[in-house]
Amino acid sequence: MDSKNPVNVLIVDDHPFIIQAYKNALNKYSEQGIEFIVTQANDCKTGYELITDENNDFHLAMFDVSMPEYAEKNIHSGEDLAKLMTERMPECRIILLTMHVEFDKINSIIKNVNPNGLVIKNDITFNELIFALDKILKNEKYYSQTVVTMFGQSDFNILELDSLDKQILVHLSNGFESQQITRHVPLKVDIIEFRIERLKELFNIKGATHIELVKLARLRGII
Repeated sequence: MDSKNPVNVLIVDDHPFIIQAYKNALNKYSEQGIEFIVTQANDCKTGYELITDENNDFHLAMFDVSMPEYAEKNIHSGEDLAKLMTERMPECRIILLTMHVEFDKINSIIKNVNPNGLVIKNDITFNELIFALDKILKNEKYYSQTVVTMFGQSDFNILELDSLDKQILVHLSNGFESQQITRHVPLKVDIIEFRIERLKELFNIKGATHIELVKLARLRGII
């Protein structure tokens, strides 16, 4: 997204403290020079009205899957709001957040909605939410760890690694430190270090050295 223009964000969740957590993450991410204008709602009815209002143009939407429904318009969940958003504003990037961990439910969301981001709420931390925003705002997919695990390690590369992750691994393999990598990858040093540690967690080698991470990445054919 163009950092020169404000990003209009719609957050629909029936838990005020969750909405505040998302807003805090957006505020932190805005330090990278992006202005966010947030509109919030706490049920499907209000979400429906905001999406169908022709004066609104949202660039990013975050929907809780389970919320008070709007049966009159056949809107029963955040999934239905996401589908409506895709119809009304096809360029809007959508994040769905849920407590569901059943394979059939998660598989259904991916097949029927295909959101830009899918987050299991129990997976998420403040830093992880910022990481998710970073990927999605760069037009990349983000699925949280439970989703990745659910679909199996064979789908890991498809679900999780993006081009920046692979660039970081390549530069690590060349012996570069995080500060040196900032000259080649358009990320701040703290984001690069966070990605490196997250890669170690995803490879199940938390606490490993950078050399061990690179060896495993080569073994798996990622670099």
